[in-house]
Amino acid sequence: MFDAYLVEWGSMLLRWLHVITAIAWIGSSFFFIHLDASLRPAADIPAGGGASPDQFLAWQVHGGGFYEMRKYMVAPAVMPAELTWHKWQSYWTWISGFFLLVWVYYAQSELYLIDPAVMALSPFAAGAIGIAALALGWLFYDFLCKSPLGKNDVLLGLFGFGYVVAASWAFASVFSGRGALIHTGALMATIMTANVFFNIMPGQRKVIAALSAGEKPDPKYGKQAKQRSTHNNYITLPVLFLMLSNHYPVTYANSAMIPALVALIIVAGALIRHFFNVRHADHAKSPWWTWGVAILALWLAFWVAMASSPGGRERLGLKPLDPPAPVLLAGMSLPPAEVANIITGRCAMCHTPEPSWPGIQLPPKGVLLHEPAQIALHARAIRTQAVMTHAMPPNNLSGMTPAERRVVAAWLVPGK
Repeated sequence: MFDAYLVEWGSMLLRWLHVITAIAWIGSSFFFIHLDASLRPAADIPAGGGASPDQFLAWQVHGGGFYEMRKYMVAPAVMPAELTWHKWQSYWTWISGFFLLVWVYYAQSELYLIDPAVMALSPFAAGAIGIAALALGWLFYDFLCKSPLGKNDVLLGLFGFGYVVAASWAFASVFSGRGALIHTGALMATIMTANVFFNIMPGQRKVIAALSAGEKPDPKYGKQAKQRSTHNNYITLPVLFLMLSNHYPVTYANSAMIPALVALIIVAGALIRHFFNVRHADHAKSPWWTWGVAILALWLAFWVAMASSPGGRERLGLKPLDPPAPVLLAGMSLPPAEVANIITGRCAMCHTPEPSWPGIQLPPKGVLLHEPAQIALHARAIRTQAVMTHAMPPNNLSGMTPAERRVVAAWLVPGK
């Protein structure tokens, strides 16, 4: 029993750390994109000190104080005594996210990552595929940026967009819908942090080394960093959506629809960021049309998600989807009839392909408990939710008795 509590508590702490560091990283990223867009030539703005033509300035007010922001197009003539680096927010966001991926999706792959109806993988194979895909995915993206294609930002962006959508299709062909979406988001997040670690930071170190040696830094490092930073900025909102999607079964009810959903979310998120990027540079040129297209993309994403779910298809008059027959993994056994009757009687009004509980259109978390094979597949989750914490049924709406919980607990005793 202790190990199950450790899994839950560890997941909570890792998620907490991940959210904190992500807030810090995204906040600083958005701030610097805004700052860069709001800079004006130094000659046009009264400055507190002598400003040269290669400098850009911006004034800001916050917390009762005024701040003069100054940017050097390449670098200052002399290295400052103190220099703040913005890197650990990115590193710790990825580190905590990776360990959370391992803790939840790889350590509990039978529940979250492996769908035998899609591909019958062993836990080791599923984890190896996921990790290899993240590493190879970054290498391919980096290759695109360094190829001649990288000289054209528009073409590079279009290829990158198609690449991520194709990756989502590949993940959906191997993993559960939930696992496919989280790995698509993890791939994009890996690209973002790898941009910082392998491109932006090394370039900045070379600039500092040149300054320290009394040499003029090469401006190409700044241009490369700006391109990668811009990519990070435009994919931030889609990444956040994909990271949150695993909590909402409506987004992964039908794996075949995942590439379309990913494509629409990327379009919507990137356009929202584009609006703010342009508006911060010049309010008079605010591209309001981006909101119309973004809202249209989100509306289409809503219909794609709806058409992916059994209840949604019925409402739209579409042909029902035949749910795949559950396939038990090695080592799993069907529950005794008494346990199956308790679970189906107390839980299956919600955890069924077409829930009968008012207001619920899809089984929560995508968990099905309407037949013995599905109960066996989700034994670990049942143990956590119904035995350890009594969180399910919610507020005990179906009236599961203490005696029934003890029967379920006896079946879930490890090794029995």
